[in-house]
Amino acid sequence: MLSLRHYSHDQIAHSHEHVQLVFGLRGQLDFEIAGRGSRIGQQLLAVVPATTHHACGSPSGSPSGSHCLVVDVPPEAWLRERLGQHAEPSLRLLERPDTLRLSPAQQQLVNWLAASPINDPVIAEQGTTLLLACLSGGCEPAGERSPLPLAAIDAHIVRHLGHPLQVGDLARLAGLSVARLHARFVAETGLTPMEYVRQHRLRQGHALLRDSRLPVGEIAARVGYASQSAFTAALGRAFGCTPRELRRELRDKSHH
Repeated sequence: MLSLRHYSHDQIAHSHEHVQLVFGLRGQLDFEIAGRGSRIGQQLLAVVPATTHHACGSPSGSPSGSHCLVVDVPPEAWLRERLGQHAEPSLRLLERPDTLRLSPAQQQLVNWLAASPINDPVIAEQGTTLLLACLSGGCEPAGERSPLPLAAIDAHIVRHLGHPLQVGDLARLAGLSVARLHARFVAETGLTPMEYVRQHRLRQGHALLRDSRLPVGEIAARVGYASQSAFTAALGRAFGCTPRELRRELRDKSHH
């Protein structure tokens, strides 16, 4: 189920009845899966679906060849029995040929397993279960990473501002898992997804206080706060004043 393999410059070309996952540990491995080429190194994973023709070999620039952790994935019934709620996302991940980039936490698990006594059947079985459960949280394609589709996310937030917004909906919009969306949001905007949503709510609330005569309770509901007091408290944290004070201040400014 789990094995450590060393690939030299000799090309291997074959297919097999089971899905195979190849994790890069050291060195580089040139991979061709169903006619698509890629290169596997540390923090990268090749997904080889069942019966898919693939060829691999270490490039000449990698003098000591390539060291990989290989998972020969058990049948679907085994996965469903062991993985519970993680089974569906794992099966989706194993469906098509791909080269994926691991998160630091996923790579840490791969390194830990590679250093474990994986010849022990219990460790091999539990290790495979752990690894597949960890991967089911999502991996990025290894190609160029496109930035978050913030314009589409902003439009979705504005359209649903009066409703409870779920991070899962934003993740689906971006084509990422919730955990991956969270990490990308912090990296690209400096905010978590919910902080980003809160900023939108407060900006819109600020604009409605400035530009409309709507009662504060109605503004609170329009921008997704469950109560006027929750909106007042959030506004106080963001702007250091109550809605009434803010309105007075904005009115005074417009008269000058």
